[in-house]
Amino acid sequence: MNQLLVIALGGSLGAISRFWVANSIYGIFGREFPHGTLFINVSGSFLMGFLTELLIQRLPIAVEYRAAILIGFLGAYTTFSSFALETYFLIDQGAYFKALANAFLSVVLCVGAVWIGLIWARTFFDGSQISLTTHEQAYVTLVMGWACVFILAIGISLIATLTGWPSNVQRVAHVSLLGLTTVIATLWMTFKLTSMDSELGELFTLFSLNGLFAGSAIWTATQLGNWICKQYLSP
Repeated sequence: MNQLLVIALGGSLGAISRFWVANSIYGIFGREFPHGTLFINVSGSFLMGFLTELLIQRLPIAVEYRAAILIGFLGAYTTFSSFALETYFLIDQGAYFKALANAFLSVVLCVGAVWIGLIWARTFFDGSQISLTTHEQAYVTLVMGWACVFILAIGISLIATLTGWPSNVQRVAHVSLLGLTTVIATLWMTFKLTSMDSELGELFTLFSLNGLFAGSAIWTATQLGNWICKQYLSP
């Protein structure tokens, strides 16, 4: 009974936190894209990975408190059902690319956030240095590359808006960045992942995944750049 009570308490706090955080995000970026739910799920996934390692391996505490945090709070804080519903609404409205971007980003970023949380908790509290395998180093470098592309896409959006680029020039810039990023990322992972066979099917899959991720990152960065211009740089 005590365990059920602490889970209920943790769940109530998680639901309130989700409501407050999501509404704050939507208040900044608007509701044309489910930024709030995406942020909630990614941040919750990071906390799930970090706190799972911390509370189970590093700071063993009573099972009731672990349940209150991991099951109660984080279970109510994150929301797969809202993600699914918002993705369906985007499809129903004909915003197929937004729906695809939301689904793809949610899966990739949430899994990545859990991994980062686990790695950080495992290395931070025992004072050891992070030791990554060759494959992990390849993925870390790839993530850093995506971050650079994201920043570059924001810069293109800001420059295009401030200097009044024609729409066709903006499309060419975005398509060129998309194509270049996809090719470079595919070649990078092909050479670094030694376990991957250079078969046409696997190369096509890798190319497609990189293309989807690059398109999602560039689209999200463009939306953020447009919002920055509207909020802070418009006369």
